Amino acid sequence: MEKGRSFETVVGTMVLAVAIFFFHYVYSRSSWKGVDGYQLMAKFDRADGLSEGTDVKISGVRVGKVSSLELDPSSFFAVVKFYVSEKIKLPSDSSANVASEGLFGGKYLAITPGGSKEILKPGDEIENTSGPLDLESLLGKFIFSSSDSGKKE
Repeated sequence: MEKGRSFETVVGTMVLAVAIFFFHYVYSRSSWKGVDGYQLMAKFDRADGLSEGTDVKISGVRVGKVSSLELDPSSFFAVVKFYVSEKIKLPSDSSANVASEGLFGGKYLAITPGGSKEILKPGDEIENTSGPLDLESLLGKFIFSSSDSGKKE
């Protein structure tokens, strides 16, 4: 009976070791881990599709994550705070916009670096922003404008 318990203990230890390795592997490859870097902010008239943990990308490459979204009670703008990797030094005239992964894909925060010699510091604001395109409104305008043009008076 002692031999059976030893075998169970060894198998249990191996299963636990494999589980720990698996979770470590998944965590290291996922976007769950935090981003080392500095925090910036941007204000948008609309921030549809963004949430905590949303990717921040430059030229399609992930360089950070959105850390929080709040509503500014005086201006009613969405205040988006996000982290950017320490390796990335953004010019002060950079712009931020809410971009889409594709027609039906998720949203991300796209940063377009500017050309200024002055660099954004931790806590600074990117002032040049644009919200997401509202495809439903654009499609509605297109449909109703094309149906109006077909009418005879």
